Amino acid sequence: MNGWNRALATLLAAGVAGFLLWLAAQFDMKTTGGYWAALGIVAGCGVLLGIAQLRGAGGNPPAMFLLALVPVFVCASWVLLYAQPHSEWGRHLIRTWSGDLGIRDVVHDVSMWNGVVAFGLGLVFAYMLEPFGRRAVVTEAPAVVERRPVPVDAVADEPTTAEREAAARTTSTRTVERTETTVR
Repeated sequence: MNGWNRALATLLAAGVAGFLLWLAAQFDMKTTGGYWAALGIVAGCGVLLGIAQLRGAGGNPPAMFLLALVPVFVCASWVLLYAQPHSEWGRHLIRTWSGDLGIRDVVHDVSMWNGVVAFGLGLVFAYMLEPFGRRAVVTEAPAVVERRPVPVDAVADEPTTAEREAAARTTSTRTVERTETTVR
């Protein structure tokens, strides 16, 4: 996966994770089944963001900045400002704009998971920085093994000491003719 695909995959995963957070907010957290269903969906959001990072070596920090971090930052900041506990100018504007755009219910539901939204924002920010810290891997050239010719030992073809002594003890000097060659 090249750097541009990685940025698009991160943006897509963050968008799907936002939808899944909205879906998780629809469960009744006061029941055991609803509680575990919602948390399972939130865990799935993390899996999506992790899968979006499966790639080959390298990355494209400008693409990650433009296509992933900027949209995620805008959406996450929108949700986090909406969930701010005290009414200040930012919260008031975001709540008004959310109502005007017809997205107030969605933003409210996702803001229930504001800790997860903040975590996701930090995670996408770290994804953007990751290629900067990557260092080139230096591989050492394989050691050159000097090949020496195998010595031909003419002495190995000579009779052993025991064979020489046995030949010296034999007084017979008869010659044996061979008609066949034995191969070992």
